[in-house]
Amino acid sequence: MHMILRTLLVISRAKRQLRRRGKVDAYDVSRLSLRVLPTDLDLLRHVNNGVYFSLFDLGRFDLLIRSGIWQTFEDEGWYPVVASETISFRKSLRLWQRFTVETRILGIDDKSVYLEHRAVVRCEIYTQAFIRARFLRHAGGTVPVPELIAALGEGHDREHSVPEWLSRWGDDVTLPSTRVEAPSVWE
Repeated sequence: MHMILRTLLVISRAKRQLRRRGKVDAYDVSRLSLRVLPTDLDLLRHVNNGVYFSLFDLGRFDLLIRSGIWQTFEDEGWYPVVASETISFRKSLRLWQRFTVETRILGIDDKSVYLEHRAVVRCEIYTQAFIRARFLRHAGGTVPVPELIAALGEGHDREHSVPEWLSRWGDDVTLPSTRVEAPSVWE
């Protein structure tokens, strides 16, 4: 429940900033200041590893709303979904600690958008994650990347190639399509 409230607060703040300051460039680094709450912790009193992905969701909402992209998604009836994600930890975040979620779009390939997230304290990376996202239609089906880029309009059609290692990772961790069987068989 706490993450829903936090999400609504971030969305509200991002919409206010969009109205007051105008759009940010979707390819710039977005920074969202947060504080570790008691509900973010595990039994070892540091941020639970699964909570990081929820905190990084907040960074994506902030970037998408402040860049104006979220409004395009709503107008078109589209929504983003995470297809794959990986995370690396360096230092723990502790109760009440202030930190910044940094978010940026790394690149786009023929199927997905790749993003990087960082949890940063005083300019030092504590945690880093990479996300591969797809876009779906509320009416059903996926949104082809060329259609996504065309809908975003001028300025979003720049070449942003995905780093080779990240593209390999995306290919290596992809599960079969939902249209084919994917039995759980342990080898």
